[in-house]
Amino acid sequence: MNNINDVIEKITNFIREKVKEANANGVVIGLSGGIDSTVTAYLCVKALGSDKVLGIIMPEKNTNPKDVEHAKMVAEKLNIKYIISDITDVLKAFGAGGYIPTREFDKIADGNLKARIRMCILYYFANKYNLLVAGTSNKSEIYVGYGTKYGDIACDIRPIGNLFKTEVRELAKYLGVPKEIIEKPPSAGLWEGQTDEGELGIKYEVLDKILKLYEEGKNPDEISKELNISINMVKYVFDLIKKNEHKRTLPPTP
Repeated sequence: MNNINDVIEKITNFIREKVKEANANGVVIGLSGGIDSTVTAYLCVKALGSDKVLGIIMPEKNTNPKDVEHAKMVAEKLNIKYIISDITDVLKAFGAGGYIPTREFDKIADGNLKARIRMCILYYFANKYNLLVAGTSNKSEIYVGYGTKYGDIACDIRPIGNLFKTEVRELAKYLGVPKEIIEKPPSAGLWEGQTDEGELGIKYEVLDKILKLYEEGKNPDEISKELNISINMVKYVFDLIKKNEHKRTLPPTP
């Protein structure tokens, strides 16, 4: 990352400008207890002040209690108002697998449903209090489509959307994010034991190196040789980028 203070200034100016342009009262953020939502919250408070940032914590019956504890700790550390909105009953109302006795949990359908319910809740509070929804996706996730369409990908502004995951970690340390949040395995909390890197099949350190060279216009063979990693791994990342392009663009129209 270039000068970290310049990066912070650019992002905080961006947040202030977009809130002002929208004539909004501030922003609302889904606090998961993870590093991305935490860094986003820190930057929004730095840009707007704690009184203009609302945190929403949205657990369900299978949520790791540590994640809720970390989310509350962040809200209290930043002195922002927060609301806990448990989504278990909403999942039951949808007949989601794992939440009613007759249906098994489906990682894709039911996992994505959780993300979409949470985004509905964020937009409810955004509408209620005239706030912008601050998304928490980072550049690495956006590139490879690691996110739910109309779920966590949906937002009004994306403060860390131009930072790779490894850069988010670097920024987190600089901002003073609690060590336990920085060091815990990244997870969307969609099912028990789920981790981002386990689902992606690649470590963020390796993924980010590939993506940076991809941005420079290098082909898979060049990247494989330069990083001394398997050509199949590089092609896998390129395939993810291509396959998930629909998540980065507006729906096609005739």
